[in-house]
Amino acid sequence: MGRHHSARAGKDEWLTPPDLLRTLGTFDLDPCAPVNRPWPTAARHLTWKDNGLLAEWKGRVWCNPPYGREAGRWLARCAEHGNATALIFARTETADWQAHVWAKADAILFLYGRLHFHHVDGRRAAANAGAPSALISYDARNTQLLENSELPGRLIRLANAEPTHPEPKP
Repeated sequence: MGRHHSARAGKDEWLTPPDLLRTLGTFDLDPCAPVNRPWPTAARHLTWKDNGLLAEWKGRVWCNPPYGREAGRWLARCAEHGNATALIFARTETADWQAHVWAKADAILFLYGRLHFHHVDGRRAAANAGAPSALISYDARNTQLLENSELPGRLIRLANAEPTHPEPKP
């Protein structure tokens, strides 16, 4: 869940498909949750009223950030926290991707096709998101969970990733 910008739809709040969330396992915190939500995304939810960017983050974090100018701040916070998975559009050429995904993430799962987000009342949107999406992992554990999720797509481990099986020391 999270707030997303779409000029065509005339609103900026779109929810993560619940099947996608179930596939990824349980999360301890969603710092970008809408005030009213038809299903939980984590054990603890922070809304715009709580200012999730400034609040304390603990445990495994699910981050479906606002898709706009502030997205980079959320990705930076995910990188700083480490134990996080973020869902964002696969706009690989943007400054936010360069600074907070390519340079800091552990892995990227480029999802096949385009997601259908949901309205805040739980209804699935009639149209797809209009752009491809990616799941970004910021540590080895979340990368392993993405790899085991069987979500359709391609997982890419990044050079800055921690090895999941450390090399033996000589």
